[in-house]
Amino acid sequence: MKEKLLLKPNKLFYYERKLKKLGAEIIIGIDEAGRGPLAGPVVAAAVALKKNNFQNRIDDSKKLNPSQREKAYSEIIAHSDFGISIVSEQVIDRVNIRNATRLAMEEAVAKLVEKIKPRGLGKVHLMVDGDMEIRAGFPCLAIVKGDGKSKSIAAASILAKVTRDRIMDIYDKAFPQYGFLQHKGYPTAMHRNRIRQFGLSVIHRASFNCD
Repeated sequence: MKEKLLLKPNKLFYYERKLKKLGAEIIIGIDEAGRGPLAGPVVAAAVALKKNNFQNRIDDSKKLNPSQREKAYSEIIAHSDFGISIVSEQVIDRVNIRNATRLAMEEAVAKLVEKIKPRGLGKVHLMVDGDMEIRAGFPCLAIVKGDGKSKSIAAASILAKVTRDRIMDIYDKAFPQYGFLQHKGYPTAMHRNRIRQFGLSVIHRASFNCD
């Protein structure tokens, strides 16, 4: 009988340990940033951690402030194999946000696998935040709110969030009238007011309700 994976409170390596016991040799956490904004790309990250103990807090990126995320980002980069994928607003408009998110996640996994492949893959198991079905050639465990339940997914959420925020900071310089530095493209009252005032820019998602 297949063993059920039940979460124990405050044990962010619980899923990783259970998958190791079931034979997984490489565990990859996957998450995204940017499904909800009206502008900019969706970014996905895939992370295979090389250690369990971190000096900085590794948790759901939404629970961390920008300074905490930046510090955690640097430590994750130094102590993991990772892949990051960026899917543009044009692709989002063409294929819809769910399919664009899946594409970004699958590309992030593919980039990570290419890094690991020369050393030998072994038995790979994926863990993804939410209910997304990842078609990457490996078994995948979908965990609702996984960025708060798995250290690997939390690490991926931080890489994706910091990467996307940096992109939006660059867009703020190119389109200062929208205030991307403050809201990162999310549908705040300020952002919607600026859209009504200035219209849509080339990085806005035309398929979204931007009014």
